[in-house]
Amino acid sequence: MFIIGLTGGIGSGKTEATRYLRNKGIHVIDTDEISREIVYPGSKALKQIIKHFGKEIINKDGFLNREALAQIVFSDNSQLAILNGIMHPMIINEITKSLKKIKDKIVVIDAPLLIETSLNTKCDEVWVVDVPEKIQIERIKKRDNLHETDINMRIQTQIRREERNKYAHVIIDNSKDLQHLHEQIDKALNRIGDRE
Repeated sequence: MFIIGLTGGIGSGKTEATRYLRNKGIHVIDTDEISREIVYPGSKALKQIIKHFGKEIINKDGFLNREALAQIVFSDNSQLAILNGIMHPMIINEITKSLKKIKDKIVVIDAPLLIETSLNTKCDEVWVVDVPEKIQIERIKKRDNLHETDINMRIQTQIRREERNKYAHVIIDNSKDLQHLHEQIDKALNRIGDRE
């Protein structure tokens, strides 16, 4: 099994890269999906989050109010570290369980914090979806309707772009159109195929 770690900063277009890979029939383990699943009402993770952050971050239906939690953790690095301490070991455990079950030749681990959580050490290659910060900010504004101050706070909680790119075996430039993005992914996949 060849494991690709796919990462990129918020607003880089990693979701579109993942969608394209899935459409090509490649198995993708999405850490954002895992992070949503492990905080369902009654889950161990949610109980720990409530214990630390209080019931104010829970909606009336019992689900986590992700936006309320984001307001707390993205304005205070110590609170973010506590949340990560709860979530990351559980996410990594779920990834490990998934990898044992998968029989595909190529698997992609889609993780915004691939480097920060050392998940890159489980991968044969690291692919970084990369865009200049100016484009990143514009895309997040359009997508999430966030103020630039909030966007910058979220960007600052992730590893710096230059540092992330140092870990990359493949840098996928997503500053142009979708065709350009897809062509680069195809080229990177073909390279792996040629190696087999």
